[in-house]
Amino acid sequence: MTEQAGLDPVYRRLAERLDRLPEGFPPTSSGVELRLLAHLFTPEEAALVAELNLEPETAPEIAQRTGRDGRQVRQMLKDLVRRGLITAERTPRGLGYALLPFVVGIYEMQGSRIDRTLAELFEAYYHEAFGRIAAVYPPVHRVIPVQKSLQTELNVQPYENAAEIVRAAQAWGVLDCVCRKQKALIGQPCGHPLDVCMILSQTPGAFDQAEGIRALTLEEALATLQRAADAGLVHSVSNSREDLWYICNCCTCSCGILRGMVDLGLSGVVASSGFVSQVDEGACIACGVCAETCPFTAITVEDVARIDALRCAGCGLCVPACPASALSLVRRPEAGPDTLPADLAEWRQRRARTRGLEFPAGEPGAGA
Repeated sequence: MTEQAGLDPVYRRLAERLDRLPEGFPPTSSGVELRLLAHLFTPEEAALVAELNLEPETAPEIAQRTGRDGRQVRQMLKDLVRRGLITAERTPRGLGYALLPFVVGIYEMQGSRIDRTLAELFEAYYHEAFGRIAAVYPPVHRVIPVQKSLQTELNVQPYENAAEIVRAAQAWGVLDCVCRKQKALIGQPCGHPLDVCMILSQTPGAFDQAEGIRALTLEEALATLQRAADAGLVHSVSNSREDLWYICNCCTCSCGILRGMVDLGLSGVVASSGFVSQVDEGACIACGVCAETCPFTAITVEDVARIDALRCAGCGLCVPACPASALSLVRRPEAGPDTLPADLAEWRQRRARTRGLEFPAGEPGAGA
């Protein structure tokens, strides 16, 4: 695609369409978001995707609604799904196709296709606009504690337990972390593992033929989760009690959301797990291992370890790391199920209100 394609009006229409979603795709003064879309979509694809909804529609329905040739629409939609630019799911009317947000959605699905050009474009977009995605309430991601930090007396709900979220699925897949690949392509690699981004489905065998996704068994999925925790990565999921279809295993050095705390100085970019670390001062030996382990710089060590409850996201990584067993997670007093959106539809409604969007009234896919 040519550089001039980035200025094609069709890319602006697609950018505006994506920004009308609660997740957001803010414009920039440089127009890098248009060059980003031009790298991913042909003008014809961008024009079609700009007319898709969040609610799945069949290819014939889309062709009829948009006045396009049915055969061409079907082929284009299939290719867009293959490249992770839209999504597809079974509906009572047949295979349905739907719009994907840019984050979480289009960008995360580019792990097997990202190249240096896309990495550089995303980095430029990240610094110009990503703060306006990451800092909006409610946050995109919610932290889940690592398994070894959970004690039975905590009364952990299934949506707060990564292993239970995995067990509740019917299909499991893993793909390369696009964030770590992106940072490596711009010459800033980190040492964390790549193949730990997990995707879940309620449809058995959903990932058996999926491009760029390696299908896992339940046992392999649980082992991947543990491998991520052992590498010091933070489990995070979508910020609701239901509709949990992915588990990101994140780091503050590469993750587009978490590094907003470091690069952009943002607070509240990720929702707490609902737990907070506490120190048994009598057991603490002030060794500093917890402070070195904490990805959120929430722990300082003087005579004993001290927890900054405002910075602590409740990931629990410090708990198994402590050689003196002086750390544990406790329930935050203000945390409870009513503080979390019930599902993706409610999350989008809350997010839309924060952004001043007319949603769901003006968005056919609000309940998708």
